[in-house]
Amino acid sequence: MVRLGILGGTFDPIHNGHLKLAQATYARLGLSRVIFVPAADPPHKQETRITPIEYRLKMVELAIQSCLHFEVSHIDIERPGPHYTVDMIARLREVHHLAAEDCFFIIGSDSLIDLPAWRAPEKLLQLCRLAVIHRPGYRPDLAALEARFPDLSDRIDWVEATANPLSATDLRLRIAKGEDVASLLPRGVWQYIQQQRLYRSES
Repeated sequence: MVRLGILGGTFDPIHNGHLKLAQATYARLGLSRVIFVPAADPPHKQETRITPIEYRLKMVELAIQSCLHFEVSHIDIERPGPHYTVDMIARLREVHHLAAEDCFFIIGSDSLIDLPAWRAPEKLLQLCRLAVIHRPGYRPDLAALEARFPDLSDRIDWVEATANPLSATDLRLRIAKGEDVASLLPRGVWQYIQQQRLYRSES
């Protein structure tokens, strides 16, 4: 039986925190693999400048190249946008012939709070389970959420993970200032950022 974790994001850049979350979920839920899905055209970031997908995709590939149970999917890159999570999950289930109970979408507790604002959240909960990472400072009101989504708790698997609290936004700003953030990124990713001079114009 194949059990897949799915970790979507802009990964701008992917950092050690992403890998720790993926590894913790892989171990906690006994997954076969974790699939990283770089978002080509995230709807919630239409007003935000995002590094071109070819650079973000390369960084993900470099970050996971030494881990056999991690892989990258081009599924959002190969279809027209905007790209909604519910469509991505549906497509991945088709490609991998997955049952809903064997498909785990990895999110933080901060994202769970925003679930009502997602595209077709009821359909999403039918398509997969939610592997929710506890995030300090974010305590979802499950009673309020279940008033909207009955039996939501039955669709959630909680995962404890210790990850660096820095966001990708913080990392971009620190790189722009010339700071050495090598300890926060996979080695190949940091080398690639330096080679391509990414994030130098952030302000």
